[in-house]
Amino acid sequence: MRNSAHILGAGGIGIAIAESLIHARWQVTLVESNPAKLEAARRDGMTQEGRPTRRPGVQDFASWQPPADTPVLLCTKTFDNPAVLERLRSVQRLVPVQNGYDPLLERQSHPVEAIASFVSMCPADRPVARITRPGDLHMGPRRACSSADTAHLDDLASGLARGGLFRVHRVESVRPFKATKLMYNAAISPLAAAAGVDNAVLITEPLARRLFFALLQENHRILRQAGERLERIGPFHPDTVMRILATPLLPRLLAAFFRPSLRGTYCSMRPDMGSGRTEVDAYNGHLVRLAGALPAPINRAVLEMEARISAQRLEPSREHLASLAAALPRGTA
Repeated sequence: MRNSAHILGAGGIGIAIAESLIHARWQVTLVESNPAKLEAARRDGMTQEGRPTRRPGVQDFASWQPPADTPVLLCTKTFDNPAVLERLRSVQRLVPVQNGYDPLLERQSHPVEAIASFVSMCPADRPVARITRPGDLHMGPRRACSSADTAHLDDLASGLARGGLFRVHRVESVRPFKATKLMYNAAISPLAAAAGVDNAVLITEPLARRLFFALLQENHRILRQAGERLERIGPFHPDTVMRILATPLLPRLLAAFFRPSLRGTYCSMRPDMGSGRTEVDAYNGHLVRLAGALPAPINRAVLEMEARISAQRLEPSREHLASLAAALPRGTA
């Protein structure tokens, strides 16, 4: 009997995961709420760049009935979680592949999660994806798992690894990798989305670079003070990145090192900025809540900036970054 999975969200990550499982001969059902993307998927199929067009099962979320004993990979954005979780009868087979920390999802009892460090781009109205930055998928428990949970996780990780699109790491705990991904996402996404720029601009333009590096340092401090363990995602461990940022001249070298890999990469938050529905609360809001009474001036300024952009339905602009400059520590290079 073939393994099967339902994938919620036919975006860049959802399509990459669907292609990997189909390549491994899993039976895949894509669940999507966008009518244009649903029509395109039914008419033209689903395509991962460099791979054959696939024709998985396609269902509209409005009529989707969650399967009883089939993995459900949650590849939507965190602000869609309430509608998804309301529909599920059980979260035992739920596998979120999301960035950020949604308070509602955090309270659920699902046993495992996955964190993607590759970047995948997909248009809003077609299920056609392209990986713009290679990376990994870390999969592991978020709490103590039963032997059945572990077996299901191992099967899923094995299937995804056979897809060959990204490296799959089956880890003992996903939480340190999720915390590290938050450290980076909460610095990159709100800045690039608010400014409406390529991610590489964050290390090429002076103000953007100052904000980016300062946010990384503030995020690292908050996570460490909260007792969060961090693991390496990418070429450097977060503690090594902090040592580089604290050493004169080395931050510019770090910027030069990362510039080629960030050029042309996609910020998935950019289309949402100004809509009133973003993941900024799941990124920077979580860090502010984690900090408690401790200082988190730049993250607080980011929340205020996003609230203003949403309330006034403003377009992305580099000028939005100027509103954050006052929150920078004195002497920030």
